[in-house]
Amino acid sequence: SPFKFELSYSQLIQARDSTVIHGFLSIDDKWRMYTELEEITPKLKEAFLTKEDQLFYYHPGVDPLAIGRAIVKNTLKSKKTSGASTITMQVARLLEPKERTYLNKFYEMFRAFQLEWYYSKEEILQLYLNLVPYGGNIEGVKSAALIYYGKLPQALSPAEITALTIIPNRPTSLQPGNNDEVLIEERNRWLNMLQQEGVFTDNELTQALKEPLGMEYKPVPKQVPHFSYRVKDKFPEQQNIHTYLNPHLQFQVQSITYNYIKRIKYLNINNASVIVIDNKTQEVVCYLGSNDFSDIENHGQVDGINAIRSPGSTLKPLVYAMAFDRGYITPKTKILDVETEFGSYAPENFDKKFHGRITVEEALAYSLNVPAVKTLKQMGVEPMIDILSRTGFHQISRDSEKLGLSLALGGCGVTLEELALLYNSFANGGTSYGLHWTKKQPQQDSLKVVSAEAAYMLANVLTQLTRPDLPYNYQSSYHVPKVAWKTGTSYGRRDAWSIGYNKNYTVGVWVGNFDGEGIFELTGASKATPLLFEIFNTIDYDAPDDWFDAPPKISRRFVCAETGMPVQDFCESEVYDIFLPGISYSTPCNGQKIVYTSANDSLSYCTTCMPTAGYKKQHLPNYPAELITYFEQHGIAYKKIPPHNPSCTRIFHDHNPVINSPVDGKSYILDRDDPAEIMLTCSPHNDVREVYWYLNNTLYKTAKPQEKVFFKPDRGKTKISCSDDKGRNSDIYISVEWE
Repeated sequence: SPFKFELSYSQLIQARDSTVIHGFLSIDDKWRMYTELEEITPKLKEAFLTKEDQLFYYHPGVDPLAIGRAIVKNTLKSKKTSGASTITMQVARLLEPKERTYLNKFYEMFRAFQLEWYYSKEEILQLYLNLVPYGGNIEGVKSAALIYYGKLPQALSPAEITALTIIPNRPTSLQPGNNDEVLIEERNRWLNMLQQEGVFTDNELTQALKEPLGMEYKPVPKQVPHFSYRVKDKFPEQQNIHTYLNPHLQFQVQSITYNYIKRIKYLNINNASVIVIDNKTQEVVCYLGSNDFSDIENHGQVDGINAIRSPGSTLKPLVYAMAFDRGYITPKTKILDVETEFGSYAPENFDKKFHGRITVEEALAYSLNVPAVKTLKQMGVEPMIDILSRTGFHQISRDSEKLGLSLALGGCGVTLEELALLYNSFANGGTSYGLHWTKKQPQQDSLKVVSAEAAYMLANVLTQLTRPDLPYNYQSSYHVPKVAWKTGTSYGRRDAWSIGYNKNYTVGVWVGNFDGEGIFELTGASKATPLLFEIFNTIDYDAPDDWFDAPPKISRRFVCAETGMPVQDFCESEVYDIFLPGISYSTPCNGQKIVYTSANDSLSYCTTCMPTAGYKKQHLPNYPAELITYFEQHGIAYKKIPPHNPSCTRIFHDHNPVINSPVDGKSYILDRDDPAEIMLTCSPHNDVREVYWYLNNTLYKTAKPQEKVFFKPDRGKTKISCSDDKGRNSDIYISVEWE
């Protein structure tokens, strides 16, 4: 039967400079490391062949001359004095260890022929070098080189090579540390013999004989544990995992993060995780699962990079970038941050305040919630879930059926790795290329997340320094790196995030507690961003000042400072904005409208009731109804349109009042004995002075436009109507059930 065997090798994790950062025992608890062909240097190969099997390349697995010589010698001496095992026969014995008998020797020879039939000479030699015993649980030249010399085979000196060639014949008596004088004596004897055979030069022999033994048991490295376990699980079929981890950066970031958490531990904040991606190559160059792997008390062995957490506001940039691409907004577009109900969902801002009308870039820089949810509602939740699922957000993909508008504010589960990859795509012109972990990894398909133009707009907005999430004191006391960054704080202050990028790197930072404990002082701005900045200042302090170049399709235009829309003649001030020609909205500014008023501004007229004389034409602000409600609620003065001519007979059909509460189509379950009251509120047009509330077509109450009205509902379906003093009307329906 064919010679089949299953060998379990130790997995070695190597950094980008090939240094071994972590080793794992084989399944059968051996240090059996796989020697790559390029690690078998000519000197190493010649030394083993000269000592063990000089005719290795000329025999078919068995050396008949050596067998004849051994039989004669052993017969004359009446005991075993000479072996005849070729390297191929030794491989057969190492693969299937058996008692040393003549019968088993014949079986070994048969297996050697089979090995030669199925494998090349190089493969057999490689197998031999992987299996030679070095005492204890150490097998193979690579294992011995790493454990006894702390180096890989290709770095061995002639003296070290020779020591490793002689130990396998006597792995117990020549084990380093047991009898080093005999080992040095044997090494030197074989050095002379190998020099006579032409393996080493005279000069190499002279140097080697002077060299101390230098063999001591060194534990296999166990550094960067989270990263090592991660790639071991990710690439189980690879024995030697050549990663892109940069040891210099890794240990810098490890030290910074460890010390940073030490400084804030008094707040009961115990954990942090950091990932660094090279933006030019998508290589994972730094991976810190936790600030202290050995901190058992605070769950330091949890890998925070791969843990599912709530992202807070860190997905907002994607919401706006997708809206840029669809032409709904540009950075200077004005958007409303006012109290708003989206069905039964009424988001609040972090500071519990609303800011009225602000630009998109301010909404993102200040991380306001209502504008982000409004933008997502306009765009639709499905496209965002789709792009996040395709970018590799696994939990979001699993939960896709149950996610809603709260997705914009962190109502979902993500990992730090997924977020970092998303921001890495922003740094790469909106394209995600996947993460590159190892040098043997197959090329991944790229995915367009957003356009290069949207990514450029985003980078400009996220680089602003006039924003509340700039860490305290940084503006005046510290070097602020030139990075685009966004913070996030999860509900209950359990997670603080800060993800940033420049041209060279994307850095993802998470700070919090692995046990999920919320801490009042824990926010992305105050606790994650200082660490993000410290890392950028360490790994890329002298980053060039050049920034992302504007893509060719980006253009500029003047927009009205009041609305962010393309300017009209009546616009009083203009600002420069970037936009996408043919995609970004082109509706001219509607911030003002022409109103005909009486000479003393006490009445306004429409075309139906306009007098023949004694009126004037003027431009007055055309505020949205929700903004007027915001002004009224906060006592903010604004220019009002005079009340419409009361004697006018025309009924208006535009600008119907917007009923904010209750929610159209909603079912309310109330206590039968003591039903709660339901609130009626609306946002009418800015020329309205009075509204009329109707329940099932019966007048219930006359009220001021922003007045809150309450009523006790009956069981069943109720029609609610709101009419204003211009005859405009809106209807909704609710249903009530008793508990």
